[in-house]
Amino acid sequence: MSDEVQTAAPPQAAPSWALKARAFSNSAVFNFPGGPKVVKAAWVINVQKAGSFPVYLFLLWHYHNATVAAWIYTAMHGAYGLVWLLKASAFPDPSWEPKVTLGGAINMFAGVLGWYWVIGWLLISANATPAYPLPVNAWFCLCVSLCILGCAIMIAADAQKFFTLRAKPGLITDGMFRYVRHPNYLGEIMIYGSFALMVWHWLAFVILACVWLVLFAANMAIKEASLSRHAGWADYRNRSWWLLPGVF
Repeated sequence: MSDEVQTAAPPQAAPSWALKARAFSNSAVFNFPGGPKVVKAAWVINVQKAGSFPVYLFLLWHYHNATVAAWIYTAMHGAYGLVWLLKASAFPDPSWEPKVTLGGAINMFAGVLGWYWVIGWLLISANATPAYPLPVNAWFCLCVSLCILGCAIMIAADAQKFFTLRAKPGLITDGMFRYVRHPNYLGEIMIYGSFALMVWHWLAFVILACVWLVLFAANMAIKEASLSRHAGWADYRNRSWWLLPGVF
C-alpha cells in the first residue's frame, strides 16, 4: 500500500450549492429530455470553437464593419477557437468525452456556447469602436495581451494535467499548479475577460458572470472536494491560491 493511501484524509463534501448547480447542468445537458445519448459533449464544444472564425467573418461582411476593433476581436476569438481545437486534438479533456442526448446537445449549444458568439455580435453589429476608458491603442494592447497570456496559461495547465495524470495519478502541486489550484480556469477567464473588455458592453459581462458563477465556480468547488482525498491536500491548499496568487 502506498504512503499516499495510508495518510490520505477523508474527502471533504462538496458545497451543496455546487452540487445543485452540477445536477442542474447535468439534467439540462447530459440527460435532457431523456432517451439515448448519441453525441459527445466534446463534439458540440468543438463545433462551436471551430465556428467562431467563420461566424465572425460573416458578421463583418453582413454589417459591413471595417473597424479595427471588430477585426481585432475576430482575430482574438477566432484564433482562440483554433487553439482549443489543437488542444482537444492533442490532449482532450476526459470530462467532455461522455455522450449527451440530442436535446442536451441543443441546450449546450443554445444555452451556453451560443452566447459566447453574442459577445462578438455586440461589437460587430454596432459597427463602431466603443468608448474605452483608455486610449484605443492602449486598450487594444491590454486586450490582446490578456488573451494571449490566457491561452498560454490554459493550454499549459491542461497539457500538464493530462500528461501528468496519465503517468502518475494523484495531486498535482508543481508547474502551473504550484501557486494556483485552477490555472486552466484562470486561463479561460482571462481569455473571455479579454473578449468582454474588447466589446465593452454590459451584456458581455453579464453573460460571462452567469457562466463563471454557475458553471466554473461549481466545477472548481467540486474539484476541490475531490482533490481533498489525496495526501498533502491540506498543505497544498494552505500554500496555494484558488485563482489569483495573493488575491484569492
